[in-house]
Amino acid sequence: MAFSSNGFLVILGLSCLMVAYGGNFHQDFDLTWGDQKAKIFNGGQILSLSLDKTSGSGFKSKQEYLFGRIDMQLKLVAGNSAGTVTAYYLSSEGPTHDEIDFEFLGNLSGDPYIVHTNVFTQGKGNREQQFYLWFDPTRNFHTYSIIWNTQQIIFLVDNTPIRVFKNAETIGVPFPKTQPMRIYSSLWNADDWATRGGLVKTDWTKAPFTAYYRNFNVQTCSPRSCTSSSASSISNGAWQGQELDAYSRRRLRWVQKHFMIYNYCTDLKRFPQGIPAECRRSRFL
Repeated sequence: MAFSSNGFLVILGLSCLMVAYGGNFHQDFDLTWGDQKAKIFNGGQILSLSLDKTSGSGFKSKQEYLFGRIDMQLKLVAGNSAGTVTAYYLSSEGPTHDEIDFEFLGNLSGDPYIVHTNVFTQGKGNREQQFYLWFDPTRNFHTYSIIWNTQQIIFLVDNTPIRVFKNAETIGVPFPKTQPMRIYSSLWNADDWATRGGLVKTDWTKAPFTAYYRNFNVQTCSPRSCTSSSASSISNGAWQGQELDAYSRRRLRWVQKHFMIYNYCTDLKRFPQGIPAECRRSRFL
C-alpha cells in the first residue's frame, strides 16, 4: 500500500475477495419510487431525482455491501431549496437496522446548505452532527464518500474528512459490522423541520426541484465473503484498515472548528443523564 498526495491510502494489491462496482446507473441501481421523477440518462452515466408537490423520488443499489469505500458525486438542488431534503445513505433492513447517513437540508437562496450526518446501530440513531459546506454544492458536482471498516466510519467531502465514528464496542457501544447495507438516495419534502426547524416552508412555485448524481464507485467485498468467519482473511486490505494520516487529521479539525454547527456529543440539554458513552473519549468523535 502507499499514500497518495491527498493524504489517503492508495489501494494496491487488492485481496481476491475484493469486488469493484461502479460506472453505470442502469447496472448498479433500481429506481424505486417517484414514477417518472427519477431518471437515468446519458448512457447510464447520470441519474437525477426530482420533487414536486405531488411526489419526490428515490433509488437504491441492486447490491448489498459489507464494508468498503463508497463514492458518489452529487450536484444538489439549486436556488430556493428550502424545505427539501436530499438523502444519500447506507441502510440495512428491519427494526434493528444499521444506517450511515448523509442528508442535505435545503435552504433559501444565498444561505448555506446544511449537511446532516447520523449513524444508526441496531435500530438506534441520535448521533447527529451537522456542518455547513465551504463551497456552493449546487454549482458543480462534488464527491461525498463513506469509508466503512471494522474500526471506524469516515465521512468525506471531496476527500476531506468531516466526521469519524470510531468502533467503541470495548466500552459497550454497538458498531455496524454484521448487517450488509444497500445504498439509498431520495429527494423529498420535509418542510416541517428541514429549514430553520420548519419555519421556512417549501415554495412550490420553484418546483420541480432536481438533484443530479454521477461517478458512483465502490470498493468493497461481497456479503457472502465478508462474514465474521472470513473477516480475518481480509483484514489486511488497505481500505479495511484505513486510518487518517496527519494531514487528514488536520483537515478534519479544520472542518470541525469552522463548519460544524451541531454535535450531539456537546448537547448537554439533550442528554441530562450524561452524554453517550462514545462521546466521553475525544478520539471517538
